[in-house]
Amino acid sequence: MTEKGLGGGAANQSSDPDDDHKLGPTRVRDLLAVAAVVGIAMWILIHYNYGAFPSLPWLAGISLYVVALLEAVIGFIVRKRVADREIGSANGQLHPINAARLVALAKASAILGAVAVGGWAGILVFLMQNGILDVARADRPGAIVGLVGGVLLVIAALWLEHCCRAPDDPTADASDAAPDNAPTPA
Repeated sequence: MTEKGLGGGAANQSSDPDDDHKLGPTRVRDLLAVAAVVGIAMWILIHYNYGAFPSLPWLAGISLYVVALLEAVIGFIVRKRVADREIGSANGQLHPINAARLVALAKASAILGAVAVGGWAGILVFLMQNGILDVARADRPGAIVGLVGGVLLVIAALWLEHCCRAPDDPTADASDAAPDNAPTPA
């Protein structure tokens, strides 16, 4: 075994061991994987138990629209505060803890939206396969409303997460550049 360990090359190793535990942006591929797994599971569940479920009202997924709208509006508010540098603990400013809470909300909502997309897509695929049944045709609008609501929630959650990013620190860029009268290294 080499010094690099089982992980392989130097690309997997970082200078700071805490880098492996940092919170990064939500990856769309992870959300797609969640949606796919939930969609398959929901299709299997509905395939074997469709007769035991009540009919789907077309307003079944409307709560997703409400949450998506709230998160989109909050995203615009946060974006304006970040752009105007109104972040801090003073009255009327966005407290950094609240920004962190909004990131957590955005990440949780993105996962919830992916679960909703997968679930409603699984139901909709089943309903499309059984289009000759009047009941299945009647349930399609509710599944479509839920599917669109899930997609909107994912988009709004990713938008909110994007708006909560910290702006670039101009002081870090200035400290990297050497002053004009500084001695050059030999």
